[in-house]
Amino acid sequence: MALSFDHITLGQRVKFGAGQAAHNLAAEVERLGAQRIMMISSKSGVRNAEKIAAHINVHTWHTDVVMHVPKETADKARQVAADNNIDLLVSVGGGSATGLAKAIALASGIPIIAIPTTYSGSEATNVWGLTEDKRKTTGIDDKVLPKTVIYDSELMLSLPVAMSVASGLNALAHCVDSLWAPQADPINAALAGEGIRALNTGLPKIAEDPRDITGRDEALYGAYLSAVAFASAGSGLHHKICHVLGGTFDLPHAQTHATVLPYVLAFNAPKAPDAEARMAAAFGAENALEGLQNLRKQVDAPQKLSDYGFASEGIPEAVEVILEKVPANNPRDVTAANMTALLTAALHGDNPAALDW
Repeated sequence: MALSFDHITLGQRVKFGAGQAAHNLAAEVERLGAQRIMMISSKSGVRNAEKIAAHINVHTWHTDVVMHVPKETADKARQVAADNNIDLLVSVGGGSATGLAKAIALASGIPIIAIPTTYSGSEATNVWGLTEDKRKTTGIDDKVLPKTVIYDSELMLSLPVAMSVASGLNALAHCVDSLWAPQADPINAALAGEGIRALNTGLPKIAEDPRDITGRDEALYGAYLSAVAFASAGSGLHHKICHVLGGTFDLPHAQTHATVLPYVLAFNAPKAPDAEARMAAAFGAENALEGLQNLRKQVDAPQKLSDYGFASEGIPEAVEVILEKVPANNPRDVTAANMTALLTAALHGDNPAALDW
């Protein structure tokens, strides 16, 4: 069959190197000519951020970082940036810190340098998200794409294994979703397949030895590829489900993705044989779900949504909101009945391979 597709590659500088974050940040600040820098980090991450900023002059520190980026938190940060005439945002942390920087950039156009300390992948996308009145809204705007991403696997060494696993599986979810997302194409598929392979190799090494730089490098490399694929392919069913669960029920981002992923894979894979075959090959398994479940077993992955505060009473509301957001090209038709079954199984940690859709 002849190939025919329309692919967009986002323009972004990536600097990758263990132990080089402070040096690379100083070089990028000089290259961009920034004079009034706002460093964004959670309170718990400030000490780490201060070390990274050792060779630059920081004008403003901002530590009011909240998961899922509530609109009121974003509005305060935007005002701080405006009041201080900021000309460069530097985010240090996970998806919440990156997301807040994006919220400021969305309103102001101020450029971002992102320095991730998890495997969330937000730093490599032009996707923003804000939560208001228990509803998470996402959108696409090139203003929020960081100009530079600085990857340093040494920054991941202090990330606990459980969080590393959840965050890494969140990255893997980007790979899976990009294979059947609205703008899925062969380039995204190639990136996603390599991302799965790298994460499947790196995460077990981290679980075995959290100080293993090789495993951290592989996971970080895989997380970047997953985000690039996702940024181009768009948000598929998995992310629509998890954004509803996070925004409406305030569930933790990475753990929610890690828990829901096998159920969405089991749901969609039988109706997407080409994507399933690519994933299976990347896992080195006979089928994609088996490969994912083998990995999840090795790394002691999150098992059920009930562990994170979700309850059966929330399922009807979640289903109602999810059905409004389902991508039109999802491989399998989505109904209230099968979404209820999926969320019920994820709530209790049922075996996804045993489910009858």
